[in-house]
Amino acid sequence: MEKEQEDNKTKIDNSEEFAKLLKSDNTAIPQIGDIIIGEVLSASKAEVRLDVNGVIIGVVRGQELYNESDEYANLKPGDKIEATVMEEENENGELELSFRHAGQQKAWSSLIDAYENKTNIKVKIDDANKGGLMVSYAQIAGFLPVSQLSPENYPRISGGDKGKILEKLRSFIGKETEVKIITMEEKEEKLIVSERKAWQEKQKDVISKHKVGSIVEGRITAMTSFGVFVNFDKNLEGLIHISELAWQRIDNPANLFKVGDKIKAEIISIDGSKIFLSAKRLIDDPWKKVAKKYKQGQTVDGIILKVNPFGLFIGLDKEIHGLSHISQLNLAPGQKIYDVFKPGDKKKFVIVSIEPEDHRLGMAVPSDKQKDTENTKTRKHKNTENTRTRKHENTENTRTRKHENTKTQKHEDTENTENTKTQKHENTKTQKQEGKKEEKEVEKDKDKKIKKKDGKEEKEDKKVKEDEKKEKKEDEKEKLKDKK
Repeated sequence: MEKEQEDNKTKIDNSEEFAKLLKSDNTAIPQIGDIIIGEVLSASKAEVRLDVNGVIIGVVRGQELYNESDEYANLKPGDKIEATVMEEENENGELELSFRHAGQQKAWSSLIDAYENKTNIKVKIDDANKGGLMVSYAQIAGFLPVSQLSPENYPRISGGDKGKILEKLRSFIGKETEVKIITMEEKEEKLIVSERKAWQEKQKDVISKHKVGSIVEGRITAMTSFGVFVNFDKNLEGLIHISELAWQRIDNPANLFKVGDKIKAEIISIDGSKIFLSAKRLIDDPWKKVAKKYKQGQTVDGIILKVNPFGLFIGLDKEIHGLSHISQLNLAPGQKIYDVFKPGDKKKFVIVSIEPEDHRLGMAVPSDKQKDTENTKTRKHKNTENTRTRKHENTENTRTRKHENTKTQKHEDTENTENTKTQKHENTKTQKQEGKKEEKEVEKDKDKKIKKKDGKEEKEDKKVKEDEKKEKKEDEKEKLKDKK
């Protein structure tokens, strides 16, 4: 007991002596919240001891070591470092200091400077949720919204699947990225940053080369329900909204395009880093000729493309689509539009208005009276058409008969001419053949005459020879008579 009293007295005496020393040395006593500079006496994972102005020892312990920061993680004796006074005196009569508080104060000072001067900073991505990325700058927590991601990191997922979007965002955890501060409140420890604005600053020179009205060509990099993204000219990216893809109504861009397709488009707007494009402006506007194809009051066939609570979207052809408001559908009391009309149904509609400049065409389901009138018109039209068709057919038949008769007559004349030629040819051939036959007969007659002549001569020769034989016999008889 006496010993404790002596120790306490010694401490009090030392404190009083220390206070007198400070007072005599005109050295200001550090107050809570002050940032002091001390020299490292020793450093370990458990604590760091500092010499403050050579008159007092300060200590940094536990979570206040701030080992997450490179500035405070690898200290060694002799290093000079800043710390914040948390307590003027701890249980050992030393200053209780904090690197964490000092580090955050320095970090906020740096953030304020970057915000005021509009300079970029680097942040680390710590986590992700469906809304964006949780980031940190020297242990000051911040948030990077999905909408503020750069075009190359924006999670463009077809169909907007939230699970796939989150999976994409989580792939960035642990990485660093360059951002620009868009909102900062130190008291509330609020920090919101934008990667897109930092990216925009880097692409400023490239974007400035393009003007509204310029034609660009690129590849589709992503498909969404509201349009397609196109990458062009050194990693620039533009959006073609679904309404700028084609002149006709489109429910899903995937019905016309796919990722990787080449596409030409016109720049219609540039808003900072946002570039908006149009593909349909490079195609002839079919609405310019709509008045030649359709007339107000005309009854037409239309295919129901989509049924909405307010009416029907109707396709007249591949390029021209119209709208029939629910008030123009002749629904009976209690009838529901979804029960009466279905996508894909083909029905008759009456054109009630045409506004080519606004690309609007209003339509209505014809009433029973209109249907009767239309049916009468249709029957008259059909009768007229049938009469015209019959007249046309009769005229054509008459023309055909005349043509056939003329053709037949010509054919017959041609045949007669050919027959005449053939007859002449045959006669000539026959005459020649008969001439040859006569020649042959003459030759035969000659041969016969010659043969007859030769036969006569042979007979005469025989007779002469016989006569000579007779005379010879008679002479021999006469000689015999004489001898007798």
